[in-house]
Amino acid sequence: MNTKSKNYTPNPEGPFPPLPDPLPPFQELLLPQPLQPLPEPFPPKPWPPIKFRNLRCGCYLTNYKPNSSPLVTYDGTLRVECHSNGRTASGDLYQRPVILLPIPLPIPKPGFPPKPFIPKPKPILLPGPNPAAGIPILARGRYRYYLRVTQILEWSTLGNSFTLGFEMHRFNKTGTNWSAGGTWTNEGAFTAQMTWISAPAGYPSSGNYLEGSVKNNTGTVVGRLTMGWISEHLRRATVEIDRVAASEAPLNNGAGVDWTAVGNGVNWDILLDISDADVAEPSGESWSDAECHQAMLARRDASNLDAEWRYHVLCVRRLDSTTRGIMYDAYAGDSNNIPREGCAISSHWVIPNADPWGLVKGMRFGTAAAPYFRTAVHETGHAMCLYHNTVDNGYMNTTPDIAASAPAGTFPNNIQWSYAADDQKRLRHMPDIYVRPGGLPFSTSYATTPISPTDMSTEVDGLELKVSPLLESVPLGAPVRINVTMTNKGDTPMESPASLSLKSGFVRGHVVDPSGTLRTFTPLVLCMDVEPFEVLQPGKSINNSLTLLRGGQGALFPVPGVHQIIVEVHWDGGGIDAVVTGEVNVMITSAVDESHAKAALKVLSTPDTLLTLVFGGDHLTDGIEAIQTALKNPVLRPHFAHAEAKRLAVRFGKRKANIEAAAKIIDDSTVMSPDEIKKTSTLVKDEKADSASRKSLAKILKNKVSEIGVTDEIKGIVDSL
Repeated sequence: MNTKSKNYTPNPEGPFPPLPDPLPPFQELLLPQPLQPLPEPFPPKPWPPIKFRNLRCGCYLTNYKPNSSPLVTYDGTLRVECHSNGRTASGDLYQRPVILLPIPLPIPKPGFPPKPFIPKPKPILLPGPNPAAGIPILARGRYRYYLRVTQILEWSTLGNSFTLGFEMHRFNKTGTNWSAGGTWTNEGAFTAQMTWISAPAGYPSSGNYLEGSVKNNTGTVVGRLTMGWISEHLRRATVEIDRVAASEAPLNNGAGVDWTAVGNGVNWDILLDISDADVAEPSGESWSDAECHQAMLARRDASNLDAEWRYHVLCVRRLDSTTRGIMYDAYAGDSNNIPREGCAISSHWVIPNADPWGLVKGMRFGTAAAPYFRTAVHETGHAMCLYHNTVDNGYMNTTPDIAASAPAGTFPNNIQWSYAADDQKRLRHMPDIYVRPGGLPFSTSYATTPISPTDMSTEVDGLELKVSPLLESVPLGAPVRINVTMTNKGDTPMESPASLSLKSGFVRGHVVDPSGTLRTFTPLVLCMDVEPFEVLQPGKSINNSLTLLRGGQGALFPVPGVHQIIVEVHWDGGGIDAVVTGEVNVMITSAVDESHAKAALKVLSTPDTLLTLVFGGDHLTDGIEAIQTALKNPVLRPHFAHAEAKRLAVRFGKRKANIEAAAKIIDDSTVMSPDEIKKTSTLVKDEKADSASRKSLAKILKNKVSEIGVTDEIKGIVDSL
């Protein structure tokens, strides 16, 4: 869309040629002449003033009415960003609702039998958004189109119109809830000759309203488009902060940067809601993932995400699974199927009293205003569907990386209080349902979402991803456990993710069933502020295990037969999306009897089964019930015993951890991945050395290690029990 200004020069042909010699005066002009009266001067000609028009920056309320039906119309916004190269614009359209008004039955005339009458309801198109209310928030379920603007008025015009060019990308939702995501269909290129006219009543600027007929690529008029300026901001949202009494609320960086400034940096109008300051701690100062998830559901303010964009920040003293911050309400990982509403930060993590932590070393995190506030913005950025970005020291880089890049003794003065340029563009111009809470799930690819074609993906040469199943055949209804290993096959050290766990945020993939149906899986819980990368030396590997059961489209393995599992590792490779891929096949065997079939159906049809596997806790009663059903079936019990044992071995609320109960569930038949063996070993370490539970579990774990083969690290942990 951007155009370059012309390079005018004063005289491109060189010096002017010499002027001609002056002509001699005519002789008759030298003769005496009679005096004549001077003519009256001509009055000045009234030239009209020159008037330039330009397209005002900000958000426009937009309506598109296709010619196809009088009852179909779309409302939304068109966002116009002004910058040094001109204008960048994008838009979103939502279908306006139609209601059906019943026609009353006719009143029969006295003495006459009533005539047969079938009432036909009358469809009524509801009114559109009120421009005086500012930027509209429209219902997610009515989202229809993303407008990728390809041509717009970049600078100014002497005319009264300009050509708007755009593509219409229709969103096709998958499944019944937003956690399943969806796909995009480009319905073609369109143009509209937009003309300035006086704005209707209610618009804040009468001179910034335009209308035009929309034509398709054959020149046929297919509809009418209107756009009226309503706000200098492009989007608006609310950030709600809830906290326990001992934790600080991250309100600003201590030097003038607050949530308003964060929003202004990307042309968002952000309203801060400082809400509850007395959130109860269910089991002490440290919160498990399950407890964070439960607290968000219980304590956040009532919010209709179809009428408000609201992001929730929970401030607690400590987090079990990470030191500084976590985004736990992602993709299929929330029981209400509303992605990306919440995150949590830890106020009582003590910053190491050593370099590179500079000016804040040794401080409690909540008292270090700059990095504490930065972490809250960072985690909220993940709730806006942004990923780690290491191109600068902005919000989406990680705290350790920023600290490591600071000159000695200067952190946090090297924090960049803005988003990276590519993230700024995403927050301004990605589709609404990509960035708004309750929209597309986290781990939705940048590359598959319509926006200007600046994002790239490339396979990384030299890195190999090997995927192998723990068991080559798995009974219907059981989770599938796979091992993933990434190895540097090259001759030079290479930067790579430091972890291949789903929590790292780098790993995702999909499963293809025997009929060819594709189902995706991505992280349920994300530890977002941890060391993300390491240097992988030639010949060295990193390993992890994944336990797969459900994804955004439901059960990943719902039918018997051979299933292909494709695992992808993605990370920022210096401006491009670096990718390494591996795959493996697993056989899902049929139900052996009616009891097995019923238990499998219970597991596969209960979404909270997966949440219970991941979160544990006692609050997801449907998931616990499904796992209990599986434990009663001899075919499925070995595959779910570890999940139930882990749940009992981890405290929840006032319930204490119960290693003794866990030990009674796990036996030699229990199926456990290397990663599950490692986590169980960590739990066993906290038990008394001479307890019967510890001895029983230690023996079983050592047998498992000898059966399946594990890394030296895991073997060492188990041997130390």
